[in-house]
Amino acid sequence: MTNAVIRALSASDAHLFDALPDPLAAREGHRRTQFRPDWKRVALRDGEVIARGAWWGGPNDSEPININWFDVAEGEEEAGAALLRSAPWQVELEINLPGGWREKTNLRASAESRFAAARAAGYELLVERFLYRWTPECGLPERPGRLRFSAEPDDTVFFDALRRIHSVTLDAHALRAIGEGGLDQAAQQELDFFHWCPSPREWWQIAHTSEGDLAGIHIPAHNSSGPTIGFIGVVPEQRGRGYAYDLLAECTHLLVQQGAEFVTAATDQGNFPMAANFAKAGFPVVRERINFHPAGQVA
Repeated sequence: MTNAVIRALSASDAHLFDALPDPLAAREGHRRTQFRPDWKRVALRDGEVIARGAWWGGPNDSEPININWFDVAEGEEEAGAALLRSAPWQVELEINLPGGWREKTNLRASAESRFAAARAAGYELLVERFLYRWTPECGLPERPGRLRFSAEPDDTVFFDALRRIHSVTLDAHALRAIGEGGLDQAAQQELDFFHWCPSPREWWQIAHTSEGDLAGIHIPAHNSSGPTIGFIGVVPEQRGRGYAYDLLAECTHLLVQQGAEFVTAATDQGNFPMAANFAKAGFPVVRERINFHPAGQVA
């Protein structure tokens, strides 16, 4: 067997990326994603594409922030691992899968071959997530009317709220940030991400109880794929009252008021309370995501 050849693509040969079958329907999930040809890489054997990866970042980013499309042909896990190792960027890997993939033999086999390639390249599992997509047919979630919402222009208010929210969290990405640099890093990463999003800063809202106490925050946003539930968080002392649903409902209404014809969202599968709130608000699970991170980073 000849050795695999790793090749970075360009605008002139970007079509090679499409030469591999798409059993996990990744292309459907990336209908709105804009990839740069020079951030795509393929592995070839005897001229045939046997693995591919697309690194992604925002339009103004000088380097990609993740890999969000990665495929390997059957039996080519080592070529897939070589493809990942060959890249100059050590960033998180996202593998998006159809819902219920574990129950379908062919989908499970395709997914596990990608997992094996990622692990062989030095990536470790970080978290499994549910991906949601709300559309008007789902019906707008009812607003309970228990909280008072308002815009807040001062980032320090959100920073302090995020520190409090992440002091007791189930979110794997927040926990990793806390392990690396404490609550300040976790809060700052959230702020940096939402400033990076192209949606208006004026959309961010804080929520107070009728007594005037801070209940939490919600951040409606736009990402590369469109309108999304950016962040829902309840401060620890207000938990147990179901306020996350109130925040989610308000966030959805605000996005629709701004013209959203659909709203995406995601949560860790282990975050059972938030998953229950998405179900209550009428958000169906449309796909699942497995996040891997380069070994050596704090989990």
